[in-house]
Amino acid sequence: MEPRAARQGRLDPGPEFIDRLPELAHTLRKQIARVVVGQDRVVDEILITLLSGGHAILEGAPGLAKTLLVNTVSAALCLKAGRIQFTPDLMPADVTGTLVVREDPRTGERGFVFREGPIFVNVVLADEINRSPPKTQAALLEGMAEGRVTVAGTRHVLPRPFFVLATQNPIEHEGTYPLPEAQLDRFLLKIHVDYPNFGEEWAIVERTTGVDFPRITEALTLTEVLSLQRVVRALPISDHIVEYATRIVRRSRPDEELAPDWVRRFISWGAGPRASQALIVAAKARTLLHGRYAVKRSDVRAVALPVLRHRLLPSFQAEAEELTADDLVLRLLDDTPSFAERSGYDDTTRRILRL
Repeated sequence: MEPRAARQGRLDPGPEFIDRLPELAHTLRKQIARVVVGQDRVVDEILITLLSGGHAILEGAPGLAKTLLVNTVSAALCLKAGRIQFTPDLMPADVTGTLVVREDPRTGERGFVFREGPIFVNVVLADEINRSPPKTQAALLEGMAEGRVTVAGTRHVLPRPFFVLATQNPIEHEGTYPLPEAQLDRFLLKIHVDYPNFGEEWAIVERTTGVDFPRITEALTLTEVLSLQRVVRALPISDHIVEYATRIVRRSRPDEELAPDWVRRFISWGAGPRASQALIVAAKARTLLHGRYAVKRSDVRAVALPVLRHRLLPSFQAEAEELTADDLVLRLLDDTPSFAERSGYDDTTRRILRL
């Protein structure tokens, strides 16, 4: 690894930096794994969200190291992190900041001065976001969408990169405020955090019940994170991949001509154009994380669940048949032919054309 000082200030990524992407991704995963045991899929999806310049919502039972994971990723990326514990009495000003009265010690004059809220960091952990009422949840919207907040008519720019990781507990429903669909759509991915397997839980217990706790070193600078986000956006992608992602999303809409009959029965509301955008940019980020530079159909399929699970609304009939949003997304993937399949190409031709 180059010394940190030698790697600062490189906002426009050059060929040498792009060639080192696989090495940087490997180093980043290795540093995170020193603290977080397992959860490889969750780590990858968080990194995909960050490199895409988006935001993610993590859903999982208590005690699955969601907070530790966010703090570890922030430290490995040399990003300033902040935590907001959402509670029923949390107000929007507690998130964005507020005006306070300050007196000039020399003149004695008083005036209003803006005091920044906890949102003014690179990585915001919005812990248990569904514990606060909608007006407080909405305080994040402007920052997530535009990278700035407005207080008393004045706009304040948030630091870059800006990345919101919200968590919610799927078990408890009493005293919670489910996120409205419009706000859920603002999140690039919805990440499910599952229980660890036996070996991983053994390692967690052994690692966290002793006196030593592993520390991580910086794997990427802030400037390099911004450069990676630029590389993701600039990565070329074939038209047939864009067509495939768009077709998946359009087939999720019950009133769409392309929609299968089962979609009209089991989905009340399909995904919008933001889902098509999310599929492409997330697939690009996944491609770079895996050390490749050509987006494949498998990349789109790999990110489809976290991209679409919170953008589909199952119908009453689907709920009656105990079909979840994940079940519907998987069925949608199985039921959406690729360009190669629709064109009747054989397996050899598909491999040659990388379809």
